[in-house]
Amino acid sequence: MPLVPPYIASLKPYVPGRDAGQVRREYGLSSVAKLASNENPLGPSPRAIEALLKETGGLNLYPDAGLKLRQVLAECYDVKVGNVIAGNGSEGIMSNIIRTFLCDEDEVLTTEAAFIGFQVLARSRGVAYRTAPYRNWHYDLEALAAAITERTKIIYLANPNNPTGTIFTRSEFDQFYRHVPERVLIILDEAYFEYAKDNPRYPDSMHYRYDNVITLRTFSKVYGLAGVRIGYGFAHEELIGNLLKVKLPFEPGTLAEAAGIGALGDKEFLHRSLELNARGLKFLTRSLKEMGYRAVDSEANFVMVEMSGAEACARVTEDMLRRGVIVRPLTAFGLPQCLRISTGTDEENERCVAALDKAAALAEV
Repeated sequence: MPLVPPYIASLKPYVPGRDAGQVRREYGLSSVAKLASNENPLGPSPRAIEALLKETGGLNLYPDAGLKLRQVLAECYDVKVGNVIAGNGSEGIMSNIIRTFLCDEDEVLTTEAAFIGFQVLARSRGVAYRTAPYRNWHYDLEALAAAITERTKIIYLANPNNPTGTIFTRSEFDQFYRHVPERVLIILDEAYFEYAKDNPRYPDSMHYRYDNVITLRTFSKVYGLAGVRIGYGFAHEELIGNLLKVKLPFEPGTLAEAAGIGALGDKEFLHRSLELNARGLKFLTRSLKEMGYRAVDSEANFVMVEMSGAEACARVTEDMLRRGVIVRPLTAFGLPQCLRISTGTDEENERCVAALDKAAALAEV
């Protein structure tokens, strides 16, 4: 019997976007625009940093396991503390969901080329992993509903979706939910919720307090706290209660929790971040289409671009690196013909468009 189970041995670890310092050194550049990892180009929320620094004197003490953050979130969203969980990013909670609810005979259902973090976590459990294809780069919820079997335990839906940036609507989700048995847990990953929440067609999951739905959100994106790993989730008390049995005892850490609480109160930073992103998203999408690129309309803080094939995508990605712009090729997601471009500052977006214009011939647009 092998020491490592075959479903672990066959996994490929998650590889983050290229590091800006490494790219500078490798290509001999004086500056680099990192537009690969959907990070906030404004940096972290100032009030988050202020709150974090106030807690540094107590680092000899164990954290409270996110209780203070859970209490703040419960008050913000008018739910009970028992309906809230906090963790090391939304992926930390996602990992606990996989550990808590999946049995060997169960299966996971999602779209093809789903968020790579979820793919790795789900496949690491060794259960059946099934997908339905996209329909025009959107979730095909009708196909997913038809694919549910007696073994289906978890359905993963990201809205907005990473890496496509697309959303499914209120009516589409309502129709889909009618076909989901109560024994199936739906994960609604809303990591990019803040960017889409003002779209009247967007189904904010807090209006769907179903017993078999768990909402996941994060401070990594719009609040600029990717480096401290802090996320949260909402669900029925029974689901949260079981997740609390499995999560690490002192997760999240003291500094991450403090930063999250501080960020929630930073409305001015939230407004500036959303305003910058809306401007950047419009500029990137319009410019890409004018240059002949096949850009997917997005509701998040990035734009996905479909090239003529994997080789063209690799050539464009490399050319962009040489020009000091880091974008994200999506081979690991299962889309070797696509790349993803995060919104940056106005200057970074302009630099990106200029580099893409020079690389257009390589993409065979």
